[in-house]
Amino acid sequence: MFFSGFPRMVGLSFFPRLCQLTIVGQNIKHIEALECCPLLQELWVVECHLTEISGLQNCLQLEKLFLYDNQICEVNNLELQISLEVLWLNNNCITQIQGLNTLQNLKELNLADNNIEKIGHSLDPNASLQNLNLSGNKISSFKELTLLARLPHLRELALKDPTSTPNPVCLLCNYATHVLYHVPGLQRLDTYDVSSKQIKEAAESTVMKKMMYYNMRVRTAQRNLAEARLRLTERKKTMLQLPEECIRTITQAIKNLERELSKVPAGCKKSACMSEDGLTHLVEGDPTTDGRDPALEHKVLNKIEALKERLVLWTRRLDEIEAWYKQDSGQATNMMEYTVQFLLMELESVGNIRLEEGCPTDPWFTSCCDLLLSRFSQSDFKVHNITGIKINRVIRIHNSALRLRFEDKLHTLLTSEKSATFSQNYRRWLEYLFYIADPEKNNEKEEILRIVEEGFKAAEQYKALEVEGAILLSNSLSVTEQPRIEHALRQASQDDSEHSEDTIPFRHGQLIVSKVFVGHSMPIQEGDLVDRSSYPRFYSVYRNVDTKYRTAVSEERPRFSKTHTGPECGPRRRQWFVFEHELVLPEYIIYFEYITGDGEQPALLGHSTGRHDISSNDIILDKEALNMEPVLKPQPTLLSLDDKILLNVARANVLSQITVLNLHGNSLSKIKEISRLTALRHLTISFNDFTRLDDISHMPNLEFLDASFNNIATLEGLRALGQLKQLDVRWNKLTRAREDTAVLRKHTPALLKLDTRYNPWNRLKAVRMTILGHLTTLTHLDDKMVAEEEAAEAVQMAAGCKINQASLLAHSRTNSERPRSLSQLSTAQLLCLLSPASWGLSQELDIDWTAKITTLNLDSQRIPKLINLNKLVNLRWASFNDNDISKVEGLDSCSKLEELSLNNNNISTLGGLPKLHCLNKLSVDGNQLSSLDASVLDQLPNLSFLSVENNRISSLHGIHRVRSLLELYIGNNQISTSQDIYYLKGLTNLIILDLYGNPLLEKLENYRIYVVFHLPSLKALDGIAVEVTEFKSAKDMYGGRLTSDMVTEKLGHSNYTDITCLTLQSCSIRTVDLCPADLFCNLLSVNLDHNNLTSFSGIIYLPKIKALCLNYNHIESILPRQKNHLTNKQILYSKVQSSGYGQQGPPKGKGETGPTCSLEPLMGSLEVLHLSHNGISNMANLQLSRLTNLKALFLQGNEISQVEGLEGLQKLRELVLDRNRIKALANNSFIAQSLLLELHLAENRIRELNHLDPLTELRKLFLGKNKLQDITELDKLEVLPSLTELSIVGNPVAKNSLYRPAVVLRLSQLQVLDGVMVTLEERTRAELHSTDQPPCSQCPGASLAATEINLPGLLPLMPRHTPIRGISTGLQNLMHGHDVLPSNVDEAQSHYIDKHKKHRHSNGARSGQTGITFGHIRRTGNNPTTTGLLPDGNRVIITYPIQEQDSRFPNGGKPPPM
Repeated sequence: MFFSGFPRMVGLSFFPRLCQLTIVGQNIKHIEALECCPLLQELWVVECHLTEISGLQNCLQLEKLFLYDNQICEVNNLELQISLEVLWLNNNCITQIQGLNTLQNLKELNLADNNIEKIGHSLDPNASLQNLNLSGNKISSFKELTLLARLPHLRELALKDPTSTPNPVCLLCNYATHVLYHVPGLQRLDTYDVSSKQIKEAAESTVMKKMMYYNMRVRTAQRNLAEARLRLTERKKTMLQLPEECIRTITQAIKNLERELSKVPAGCKKSACMSEDGLTHLVEGDPTTDGRDPALEHKVLNKIEALKERLVLWTRRLDEIEAWYKQDSGQATNMMEYTVQFLLMELESVGNIRLEEGCPTDPWFTSCCDLLLSRFSQSDFKVHNITGIKINRVIRIHNSALRLRFEDKLHTLLTSEKSATFSQNYRRWLEYLFYIADPEKNNEKEEILRIVEEGFKAAEQYKALEVEGAILLSNSLSVTEQPRIEHALRQASQDDSEHSEDTIPFRHGQLIVSKVFVGHSMPIQEGDLVDRSSYPRFYSVYRNVDTKYRTAVSEERPRFSKTHTGPECGPRRRQWFVFEHELVLPEYIIYFEYITGDGEQPALLGHSTGRHDISSNDIILDKEALNMEPVLKPQPTLLSLDDKILLNVARANVLSQITVLNLHGNSLSKIKEISRLTALRHLTISFNDFTRLDDISHMPNLEFLDASFNNIATLEGLRALGQLKQLDVRWNKLTRAREDTAVLRKHTPALLKLDTRYNPWNRLKAVRMTILGHLTTLTHLDDKMVAEEEAAEAVQMAAGCKINQASLLAHSRTNSERPRSLSQLSTAQLLCLLSPASWGLSQELDIDWTAKITTLNLDSQRIPKLINLNKLVNLRWASFNDNDISKVEGLDSCSKLEELSLNNNNISTLGGLPKLHCLNKLSVDGNQLSSLDASVLDQLPNLSFLSVENNRISSLHGIHRVRSLLELYIGNNQISTSQDIYYLKGLTNLIILDLYGNPLLEKLENYRIYVVFHLPSLKALDGIAVEVTEFKSAKDMYGGRLTSDMVTEKLGHSNYTDITCLTLQSCSIRTVDLCPADLFCNLLSVNLDHNNLTSFSGIIYLPKIKALCLNYNHIESILPRQKNHLTNKQILYSKVQSSGYGQQGPPKGKGETGPTCSLEPLMGSLEVLHLSHNGISNMANLQLSRLTNLKALFLQGNEISQVEGLEGLQKLRELVLDRNRIKALANNSFIAQSLLLELHLAENRIRELNHLDPLTELRKLFLGKNKLQDITELDKLEVLPSLTELSIVGNPVAKNSLYRPAVVLRLSQLQVLDGVMVTLEERTRAELHSTDQPPCSQCPGASLAATEINLPGLLPLMPRHTPIRGISTGLQNLMHGHDVLPSNVDEAQSHYIDKHKKHRHSNGARSGQTGITFGHIRRTGNNPTTTGLLPDGNRVIITYPIQEQDSRFPNGGKPPPM
C-alpha cells in the first residue's frame, strides 16, 4: 500500500494480511495502529515528523524498517523485532547508538547524517551486520573505528558517502589503511571497491611495519627506564656505603659488649680487671671473692644504649636513602609510562596524534619554559620553603582531530558574529592557560591521556561530575596547583607508613598548557554559580583570585611569545571557566619540580655540603660512643675450632653441657665440631666468614641462630633443626628467596621469627610474600609482625604456583584468531585481557577441553616448572613471563605454537624448542642465556621476531640459521667483537636490530656506521631509524675496506696466524686495514687483483709478505698521497706558469727522481711485486726505491714513458715493462741494477738502445714490437756481456734479412734469439756471411724476407726436439715441477707472434702468472727469482741460488714516513 495525504495512521485494521507499508512525506509524529498487521514485513515511514520509534510491538515478522528523514532522537523499542534485517535511521537526530542488542539478524544499518560521536560496543551483538553507513556524523577518533573489527561479516562500510558530509576521522591521514587493517573482510569502503588482495596486503604490511616501529620505540623507552634505575641504584650504593659501614662497626661493638655480659652466668658476680695494656674488660667473677662492680656493669649497659641510639640513627638514614630511591625510581617509572602511553596513542591514531619531545634548542620549548616561569610567584609558595621551579620535560601535542575541531568552531563563531571588529581582532581573545586534573575527582594520568587524545569534556559532563559546569583553567601556577597541593598534603599527613626524606610530597607536577579562545567574557564573584545557562551571551567567565603575596611578579615577568591578552584579561591571577570545550586546544604538557629554599633536592642526598657536614658530625658522635668506658680488650680471633677451644669459649667442662655458644667476631668459615654439641640451644656466629651453613645440621635442641654479617649465599645445607624458633641472616648475600625458603620449610618446621633484611634478593618486592607463603609458622618477619590477612594472601598465592587444571581454566582462552588490535601486548596477554574466560566455575568440562585451548597466559604465577601442557595440542599463543622457570620443557606437544614469551625467568638454554616449527615470535628477555644454540634455531624456520635482551650472550654464532628473522633484540648482553656482525649478514630480511648495552658499542670505533654498512637492509638500529645519510657515510667509510673481519667473512675462520696466502680478487677493495698486523705474521703472499686500491695502504705493515699482486688497480704510490692544502694565492700563482710563484721548489731535471732515495725503506721482506694495468704514468711517484729487497717487478700494461725511480732496487733480478709508452732510456734508468738478470721492454716505442751499460749481469732482454729500425742500434747490446737470450721480433729492423746473422755475430754469448736457439752452425754461417757480404750499415734500407737467410745446403736452424732452457708452454706443468717443451721451434715462434696479438689483454694469462709466482715463492723461499716470457705472454720463474741476507721490517715496525 502507498498512502499520501495521510496525517494519522488509521484504518489499517482492514488490512490484516498487509506485508508492506510505505508512508512518505506525511505529518505523522507517531507510529500507531499496526496491532492488526502481524504479517508486516516491510515498513517505510520516511520524510515525516516522527520523534520516536514506537508501535511495533506486534510486528514480530518485520524484516525491513525505513525511518529516515525524521526527527528521531533515540533508538529504542526494537527489542522484539528479532527478524529485522534492514534498518534505515539516517537523517535523524540520533546522538548515540543503542537499543540494537537483540537484532542479531540485522544485516544492513544506515545511521548516516545524525550526530553520533562514538560507536562504542553497541554494535557488538550485531554479528550478522554486513552493510553499515555512518556517513555525515561526528566520529573523530580512530579508536572508534577499531571497534568495527568485532563485526566479522561486515562487507560494506561508509563513513564519507558522497551524499553526506564526511566524518572528521575521514579527514585524517591513513584513514583507509586503518579501516582496511581492522576490517579485513570489507569489500567496499565509501563506495570504493577494496576487495583486491593487493589492497589488503598493502594495508596489512603498512600497519605491521608501524607496529614493529612503535614496538621498537616502546622497548627503547623501557630500556631508558632500566638505565635510569641502574644509575639510581649505583648512586644508592654509593650513598649507602657510609651508613652500612657505620652500622657494621656499631653492631659489632654492641655484640662484643653483649658477649662480655653473657659470659657471667645468672647469679654470678662480675668484676673488672685491669689488663696489662691498661684496658678494662669484663671477666667472670672470682668464685673465691664476693666483690662485684655494679658501676662497671652500669657503664656497659649505658654504652650499649648509646650505641643502639647511634644504630637507630644510621638505620633511619638507610630508610631515608631507600625512600629517596623509591621516589626517584617511581618518578622515572612514571615518566616512562607516560612515554609508552604516548607512543601507543600515536600508533592507535595512525600518527594523527603525535607527541613531540622538546629540547632546549627548540624555540617552542624555550617559550613554554618562559611561560611557566613567568606564571610562577615565589611568594605564593613561601610557606612551603619553595624558591623556584625546575622544568624537566616539555611535550608538544599534535592532535589533528582536535586542531580541526578548534579551527572549525572558531571559524563558525567568527562567521556568525556580525561585528567586523570581532573578526578582525579575535586574536586578542586567545590565551594560553594551565590545567591540572583535580586529584580528588580524577586519576591524574588517565585524565591527561584522555585530554591529549579526546580533548576536554563538554561543560555538561563536568556538571554531571558535580563540579563547575565549565572547563576550569587558570593563568597562574599557584592557582592551578592549589587543589593538587592540598590533596598531596592531606595524603602525606594520613600516610605515615614510611618516612620520606622529601618534605614536599607534591614536589613533582605536570600540567597541560592549552590555547583557549575566551571570547566575550565577564568577571564573577566567589560563590557565584558557574553555568552556561546563567551566561548565555558569553563564551567564558573568570574570577580574580585575591592573593596576599601579590608582588611585582606581574610587572617583571616576561611575556610568552604566543600569549595574547584581551581587554578583560589583565595581569591579575584569574580562574577561567570556559563553556565551549571545542575552543580549548591542548598544546603542551610540562613536567616540573619545585626547588626548596636550601637549594637541595632529595637526589643530592649524601653529596651536598650540608649532608657532608652532618655525616662528619655523625662519625664524630659514633667515635665518642665507641670510646665510652669501658673499652674492651681485643679478643683473639679464632680461625678453627677443637674441643678445647669450644670448652674454653663456652666456659664449660663437658661438651654435652654447652647450651649457649657465642662465636661472634672471628674468622670462621667452617664449624664441623659444632655437631657434637647436642644440647646447644643458642648459637651466635655473626661477623665471621661463612658462605654456607652446612655444618649447622642435626641439632635437635637449637632454638636460636644468629648468622648475621657473614657472606652466606645460600641456606642450602641446613638440616634437621626441628626446634629452631629464631633465625637471623641479615647482612649476607642471599639472592634466591624461593630456594632458601624451601630449605627452611623442610628443615625448620618450628620457625617463628626470621630476619632476612639487607640481602641482595632477586625480585625484592616478591620476597616477603614468597617467604610467608611457604613458612606458615612465622609470627615475625624482618622485625615486623605477620598479620593474618597477609599470611592468608601469601599462602593463597603460593598455592597457585603449579600448572594444574584450575590454573589452566582460569588463564586460558579458546579464540581462533588474534584480535585486530594495535596493542603492543603479546597475543596471549591481549586475548586474556579482552576475552572473557572460556569456562565458568560450575561448567561441566568436555573430555577434550584441553584440545580447545589456543591461548595461555600464566605471567607472574611463580611457576617453577612447565608441566601438564602435553594435551594442549592446539596451543598457539603462550606467555610465562615473570616466573621461576629454569628449563624450557614440556612443550613438545604444542607443535602449533606461534608465539612464546618466557621473559624474566632463570632459563640458561633454549633446549626444548626444536619441535616448535610454527614458532614465529620468541621472547626470552631477562634470563641466564649464555649463547644462541644453532641446533635449536635451525629448527625454527618461521621465526621472524627474537628478543633475548638482558642475558649473558657473548656471541651471535648460530643466529645466521634464522634466515626469516625480521626483528632481533639482543641488547644488554656481552657481545664484544665486530666479527659477530658478520653472523648477521646472512639475515637479508632483518630490518630492526637492537644491540644497545653490549660492550661492542664501546669497543668498535664508528660502531653505528660499521653495522649499517654491513647490514644494508636495516631500517632501525638500537631504537633509532637509520637515515639515508648514514648509509652514504657507511659506504664512504667502510666501502672497499679490507679488514680482519672481511678476511674472516671470506675465509670462514679467524685463525689469522694460519694464513700464508690471501687472494681477494674483484672485491672492490679501496683500502687495507689488517690490524693488528702481527695477527698475520705468517702471511707470505697477497693477491688483490682487480680492486680499487690507489696505494699499498695497510699492506706495508704486514711483516713477512714476499709476493704482492696488485694488477688492475689504480696504484699511484706505495703510501697514500698527502693532500696539499694550498692557499688561494698559491693556487692562483700555480695557474700562471710564467710567474714561478706557485712552484714549491726548483724544477726537476729530466733525470731527477726526487727525494725518494733518501726515504726510509719499507716492506723489507717483499721480493715479488705485480703492478700491471694500473694506469701508472710516473714511476718516480711510486717510490719503488723504498722496496730495497725487491727481486722481481712487473709493470706491464701501464702508461709509463720514462724508466726512473729504481735507484734503491739494487737486488732487482727481473723487471717487466712490456706494453708501456717508453721511447728512450735515460742515463740513470738502470744505474743501480747491476744484478738485473731479465728485462722486458716489449711493445713500447723504443728507437734507441742507450744507457744499458750498468746491466752487466743481464741474461735476457725482450724488445719485441718496438720501433727499432737501424741495425746499428743492435751493436749497442755489446755492452751486455752476459746476455744469453734476446727478442727483437716485431721491430722494423727484424724485417732485415741480415739482422739475425749480425746479432749472432756481435753477441758471442747469445743462445736464443727471438725464441729460436742459436746453433753452432748458425754462428759459423754468420761468420762466413760477414766475410762475403758488406756490413748491413752499408746497405741502409735493405729489407728482405726473413726466409731468405736460409742458404741452400745448410741444416735447419734447430733440431725438432732440442730442449730450450727456460722456455715452457704449460702453466700447470711448471707449478708441478715438470718441463714441457714445444714440439717444434717454428711452432713456438709463430705461436709467439700470432697468439701474442690475440691474447695481449687476456686476464687468464695474468691470473696464471700470479699463480705461478705464488707457487714459486712457497717452494724456493729466499732465493732470488726471475721469469721468462712464454709464447702466450706468461712468465716462467727461474730460481737463482744466490744466498741473500735476511731483511727485516725497517724502523722496528714503526710506520714509515710519508
